[in-house]
Amino acid sequence: MIDLRRATDLWRRCGVVVRDAPFGLLLAAASLLPALHGKGTQVGDLPARPFDAAALVVIALECLPLAVRRRWPAVCLALVSLGFVLDQLRGYHVFASNAMPIALISAGAHLERHRRATVVLLSLAYVPLAFALSRIGATEPLEGYVVFYLLLALAWGIGAWLRSTRAAEAERRRHVAEATRAAERTRIARELHDVVTHHVTAMVVQAEAARYLTAAPDRLDAALSAVTDTGRRAITDLRHMLDLLKADHDADADAGVPAVGGLRTLVEQTRRAGQPVELVEEGDPAESAGSAEFVAYRVVQEALTNALKHAHGSPTAVRVRYGEKEISVAVSTDGPGSGAASPGGSGRGLAGLRERVEALGGRFGADRQADGGFLVQARIPAGGRS
Repeated sequence: MIDLRRATDLWRRCGVVVRDAPFGLLLAAASLLPALHGKGTQVGDLPARPFDAAALVVIALECLPLAVRRRWPAVCLALVSLGFVLDQLRGYHVFASNAMPIALISAGAHLERHRRATVVLLSLAYVPLAFALSRIGATEPLEGYVVFYLLLALAWGIGAWLRSTRAAEAERRRHVAEATRAAERTRIARELHDVVTHHVTAMVVQAEAARYLTAAPDRLDAALSAVTDTGRRAITDLRHMLDLLKADHDADADAGVPAVGGLRTLVEQTRRAGQPVELVEEGDPAESAGSAEFVAYRVVQEALTNALKHAHGSPTAVRVRYGEKEISVAVSTDGPGSGAASPGGSGRGLAGLRERVEALGGRFGADRQADGGFLVQARIPAGGRS
C-alpha cells in the first residue's frame, strides 16, 4: 500500500523542473488526440492544416519548455513563442498552442531580470506576426488582433500580480520574523536582568559585609557560605534559562521557572544578604504557577534587589494578596538605608516590570516616599486561576 504522506514529501523534495514537467507532457499528449485536433488558439482565422512531422515539432516547442517555466522563464517563453508563431503560420492550431498564455503568466511571475525589455520585444514581435498572417490569407480584422494582444497582455499582468503578491507576502513574513526575534531578545534580556541582577547584587552586598567580619570567624564563615549559596542559585537559574532557549525543550522544562510559591526562599535569601524583610501573604495561591504568579514573583524579586542596592539595612515589607481575580503586590522600604556600596541601577528592571504587568492588563507603580523610602505596587489580573 502506498504511503500518501511519504509520497507527497518525496514529491516536494524533487526539483522544480521535475515537478513542472508532467504538465507539459500531459498537454503534449492531449494535443495528439484526434478529438482535439484544431482546438487550439487561432490568430488570423487561417484554415486548419492536417498534422504532419512539422506539427510534432511545433507541439514539442510549445509543451516541453513548460518544464522550465519557473527555473528559466525567459527560455520557456522564447521557445513557446517560437512554437506558437510556427503553429499560427502553418495553420495547425494544435491544442498545445494554449501553452502561450501559461508561459506568459509564468514569465510575469518568475522572470527576475529584463522584464520591461521582454514586454517590449514581445509586443514588437506581434506586429510582424499579424502582418505575415494577413499576407498569407488570414481574414482576421484589425480589432481581432488588438483583442488577442490584450488577452496576451492580461496573461502577463496576471503573472506580474502573482509576483507582487508573493513579494508582499515574503516582506510581511520578514517583518513578522524580525518582530518575533526582537520580542524574544527583549524577553531574554529581561530574564537575564532579573536573574543576574538579583543574585549578583546579593553576592556583592554579602561580600561587602564579610570584610567587616574578620574578627568573628563564625559570622565570617556564615557570610561566605551565603555568598557561595547565592552563586550556586544564580548558576542554577542561568542553566534553566539556557535550557529554555534550546529548540528541543518541552513544556516540562517550564516547571523550573520560579513561582510565587518560592517567595519565602527569595525573602530568606535577601535576609541572609543583610536586609531585614517581613513577608505577609494573604489568601491562597494557585496550585500551579501561571503568568500572573510568575510576574508577581519578578516584581518582588526586582523590588528586593533595589532595596539591597539603594536601601541596604532598611526594614523592608513584602505584602502579597491572592484574590479571586487578581494578585496584589506591595514592597516598601522605610528609608534610604546605610548607603553601602552596591552596583548601580540602569532603570531597566522597573521599566521591564511595568511592561510585563501592563501586558497582562494590570497596573504598576514605583514611587519614592516622603520618608526617603520606596514603594513598589502591582495589581496583576489572575485570569484563569484554579
